[in-house]
Amino acid sequence: MYSFDYQRPADRAAAAAAAKQGDARYLAGGQTLVQAMKLRLSTSERLVDLGAVADLKGIRVDAGSVTIGAMTTHATVARSVEVRKAIPALAELASGIGDQMVRNMGTLGGSIANADPAACYPAAVLGLGATVHTDRRSLPADSFFTGMYETALQPGELIVSVSFPVPQKAAYVKYKQPASRFALVGVFVSQGAGGVRVAVTGAKSSVFRAGAIEAALTQSFTPGAAKAVKLPATDMNSDLHGSAAYRAAMVSVMAARAVEKALAR
Repeated sequence: MYSFDYQRPADRAAAAAAAKQGDARYLAGGQTLVQAMKLRLSTSERLVDLGAVADLKGIRVDAGSVTIGAMTTHATVARSVEVRKAIPALAELASGIGDQMVRNMGTLGGSIANADPAACYPAAVLGLGATVHTDRRSLPADSFFTGMYETALQPGELIVSVSFPVPQKAAYVKYKQPASRFALVGVFVSQGAGGVRVAVTGAKSSVFRAGAIEAALTQSFTPGAAKAVKLPATDMNSDLHGSAAYRAAMVSVMAARAVEKALAR
């Protein structure tokens, strides 16, 4: 690991100020960044640890939304009675991320800022039509994720919280890689005031909405309607775990299972 300066500010203002000092990066849960730095795949002159910024943590449930602080851990979301009552699919998604150590350290904000193409939280953000609130603005989910490990965040911009609309029905199902527990294919399906949304992770270079499946489920919100959609394999991921054609087929299968799970609640 290369040498770096470490800072642990106590509030958001100090964190933002520290991030403006040269080549700086925010440290949230550190589940990806620290490992990349240990392998010398990533480097930064300064790490700004957000662990002591209390107002970046917490969960607030209103009549129509669940707002989660960026530094709230996966384990906290998974255990939250309020989240389980309002959006059970979101709590279940959090409970299936990595192992217990990852869930105790990893955070919502860190996950979506990293935008790993196989991470689970991006599917929830996009699949529920959430809004990402930063220290500068509010970003709708549809414009937040821009590519592999890329988001609309500007240098030094700090994620403060994410607001998830409460859907009528929702579920998340993933076919996971056994060792990493990342999604080979994961599908988040929701039906709410804004219509049907289907977000897919693990299948392409970035999380995406499956428009063809959304259209089919808008006509008939049933597992059969989702499974009948055949997606092209042209831009799907292909690796030792599964071919592009395999992933394309699995998107429809996972979507069907998610619909079945949502209807069974």
